[in-house]
Amino acid sequence: MSTQTETLADWKLPCQRKLGMFTLIAAESALFAIFVVAYLFYMGKNLNGPYPSEVLHFPWLGSIALFSSSATIWLAERCLHSGNKPGFGLWWGFTIALGAYFIYFTADEWRHLIFEKDLTIATNLFGTTFYSLVGLHAFHVIVGLCLLTGVLVADLRGRLHKDHTPHVEAISYYWHFVDCIWIVVLTVVYIISVRIPQ
Repeated sequence: MSTQTETLADWKLPCQRKLGMFTLIAAESALFAIFVVAYLFYMGKNLNGPYPSEVLHFPWLGSIALFSSSATIWLAERCLHSGNKPGFGLWWGFTIALGAYFIYFTADEWRHLIFEKDLTIATNLFGTTFYSLVGLHAFHVIVGLCLLTGVLVADLRGRLHKDHTPHVEAISYYWHFVDCIWIVVLTVVYIISVRIPQ
């Protein structure tokens, strides 16, 4: 009986920030699922071009940057856990830089598609579903960058301490989620759809 009492006494409520983030990720996963299903449903149903195989190129550099940012944010977390504040700031800053490059890469791709390939959101079904799905992901990356930048500013001002670890971890979960979603978007948009006969 005493062992059970001690166990109950040691039990703590889950971190509200982490729990909130997991709830947000679950809701956002459902949202992305709707957009992915819509993209798959309309895939190959364009009545006029341009078609995915004609205008899309696999985004190697942007993808490498985004996937690498999962490693850098993990390294930043480890540094925070061990009390290595300079290391945390360095790896956290690298994460922001890699995410920013991904957004730059996406913006450059859109500029190329809109002004050189005449693909806009109103051009055809492909344009509508492409910009909706990829744009939704890009929006989430931008939100993540805002959160990451807020943490970095707090760190540079000396207001980030080891007891803020749960806050940092919650943001890192969101960032890993954004990276995982990109795997799905990458597969559906840049691998599957370009191979569908028009």
